[in-house]
Amino acid sequence: MRALSSLCLLSISLIFLFSCAPKQVEIPSYEGIDIREVLSAKNAISSIDTTFSIIYEKDDSEMRGEGVLNISKNGDLNLRIYSFGFLVLNVVSENGVIKSTPRIDRNKSELLTRGLRDCLFWWDIQDYEVDEKDSMYVLKNFSREVCLDKKTVLPIRQLVTLESGKELHISYGDMQKMGDVWYPSKITIELSQYSVKLKIKDMSFNGNV
Repeated sequence: MRALSSLCLLSISLIFLFSCAPKQVEIPSYEGIDIREVLSAKNAISSIDTTFSIIYEKDDSEMRGEGVLNISKNGDLNLRIYSFGFLVLNVVSENGVIKSTPRIDRNKSELLTRGLRDCLFWWDIQDYEVDEKDSMYVLKNFSREVCLDKKTVLPIRQLVTLESGKELHISYGDMQKMGDVWYPSKITIELSQYSVKLKIKDMSFNGNV
């Protein structure tokens, strides 16, 4: 009887455990749907608010912190980075004019402005051609190359060529969902000897979405 009671309690515990476990939501498949139609549906997003943890690396040095960002499709942004609760960097970009406290060099500025804009608004690529390679769509224009998963039409990696000729290398992973919008929650941006790794904690999309 004792063994039977223990077995019953175990069964009840397992049922309770699995009933309370969060259900994994599968990313929808867009196979067979025109890729331009899928991407254009995101054009209603005008700005993004996000919070994230950040690891900033240069050569052998590393800085960790927490970031708060509001960024618009046109590139205007307000970025604040905190370390141990203290504000260590504030970057504001408006109409192409970038101001930061403390001042940062050009590479870091491009990484935290153009890099963040293009990596988050990855679908906003204009006048592109589409190639199919294995399980990917490759969208390419004169300054950007975006590789998308053919099934989910979500980003895998991106290459951005800056006016200086330097290249931003962006990679994506760990897709999450906010409302009806799926997004990558792990992003790495690299430029020259700089590297920024983001782990998105919260993401909200503003506009008619």
